[in-house]
Amino acid sequence: MTTLNYRLLLLALGALFFLPFLGAAPLFDWDEVNFAESAREMLVTGDYSRVRVNFQPFWEKPPLFIWMQAVSMDMFGVNEYAARFPNAVFGILNLLLLFELGRHLRSDRFGFLWAMCMFGAFLPHVYFKSGIIDPVFNTFIFLSVWCIYKAARQYGKPQARSMSIVAGLFMGLAVLTKGPVGILLPVITTAAFWVFSRMKPLVSLINLFFCALTALLVSAIWFGPETLRNGTWFLEEFIRYQIRLFSTPDAGHAQPFYYHFVVVLLGCFPISVPALRVLFRPAEARLEDPDFSLWMKCLLWTVLLLFSIVTTKIVHYSSMAYLPLAALAAISLEEFLRGRQSWPFWKSLGFLLVGLIPGLAMLALPYIGRNPELIIPLINDPFAVANLTAPVDWPLWYYAPGVLWLTGVLLTWWYFWQQRRVQALTAMFALFSLAIGLFLATFPAKIAGYTQNTALEYYRSLKAQNVYIETLHFKSFAQYFYGAKRGFSQAEAAHCKDAEGNYHIDVLRKWYLEGEIDKPVYFVVKSIHLDEYIYLPQLELVQNKHGFALLRRLPK
Repeated sequence: MTTLNYRLLLLALGALFFLPFLGAAPLFDWDEVNFAESAREMLVTGDYSRVRVNFQPFWEKPPLFIWMQAVSMDMFGVNEYAARFPNAVFGILNLLLLFELGRHLRSDRFGFLWAMCMFGAFLPHVYFKSGIIDPVFNTFIFLSVWCIYKAARQYGKPQARSMSIVAGLFMGLAVLTKGPVGILLPVITTAAFWVFSRMKPLVSLINLFFCALTALLVSAIWFGPETLRNGTWFLEEFIRYQIRLFSTPDAGHAQPFYYHFVVVLLGCFPISVPALRVLFRPAEARLEDPDFSLWMKCLLWTVLLLFSIVTTKIVHYSSMAYLPLAALAAISLEEFLRGRQSWPFWKSLGFLLVGLIPGLAMLALPYIGRNPELIIPLINDPFAVANLTAPVDWPLWYYAPGVLWLTGVLLTWWYFWQQRRVQALTAMFALFSLAIGLFLATFPAKIAGYTQNTALEYYRSLKAQNVYIETLHFKSFAQYFYGAKRGFSQAEAAHCKDAEGNYHIDVLRKWYLEGEIDKPVYFVVKSIHLDEYIYLPQLELVQNKHGFALLRRLPK
């Protein structure tokens, strides 16, 4: 194939798999709804300078990704498709980007393999069809590391200066997307490479200065005016939030140390297995550029170890690992194509065993959906049991993703074992991509049918009424987005601050429950907590089904 044909094929695959069905499922709490609601509130207020949730300053994230969502919503309307569209675009750009980087690094074939490793792995594919910040953030982080790598290759040459400045540019964009981790990850990765490369010179002090200055100036595009206009309050809260994430479990996301290792192994199948061979071996001189594989290893280990140390552990925190993991997998698969490595029985068996786990899970989901009575006696969570009573239809063809996945596992395993190289890679990329695409087009909507559709139904039914909508006993942002809240009333503003004068949602909830409200308030509460509120004389039960109850309080 020619270079142009590779590009056109990747562009077509990205458009075909990433753009359709973005709005097939509702946005999931918390992160997807959180960012989409902030973008919606920018459109409602016309103020794009601050990030808000419930029309109050939101200090956890900078605005770059939310600006992208706001532009998308201006184009497509305020809906799920618009909220996820920026990541779908970045998914297509990632495929083309990895091809170009791999092509300049080694060959067209290597670039194509690298792009296909991202495209054909489960979690990387999932996140390019999501509404969370990480795919955009990871792109900027990776490009900054790539530029540092290129600057180190040009050490002592004029080109190193320009690459250092571009690295700083991407670091600054990463900071504007998600915060200071945008600098922390490239710095730690560079330090790790410096140590493992026996401290050879990487970046001169003057180039390091220009890199840092560029990152600072780009970050200051928003942080600077925000600080000048509103003082240091935002920065102080932002820093406290980052420290809390590192030091204490947030939102119940306390997981064991090895959590992200398991997530990457299973979630990035099928590329995680071939990547292991390169990950645990020393850099080899026979590679065209052994430094590249070491940079990818340093970035991968930095992500896994850093976010294993962080007390708050959420699946997408380790998503930055996908890009270097795909690079290592591409190295391994290209060596396999060249005949430089074989797949003995034990390696093929490992591929089989790891791949069966997500495949069997895909088959189990529709089976459980069609026969919930089989697992309800095994569940100790009354809320989950109530969720499973929701009427969700599971036609027989919903077994298709699992069947495709398991077919891919078995066929690829057989071809690997038989050393049928082209057939193995063709089966792997084709069948897993089809299975993932079909899964994402169908399953998220069914899962939402159990976990949140009842609550969303309540919010949507109230959005045309002049009422307040809030949750009790659980945190959510969906009531603002799906209830289409139009602003923060004067009455709310007068009753939302704690003793220190800061906005606090619990203070506002107390006023909703006990204060002199100016219009009706509707509360959504999980049914398992209904007993705590049902006997309050000011509340009346409107509806209770599938794990969620709707309560109402009328003004006097």
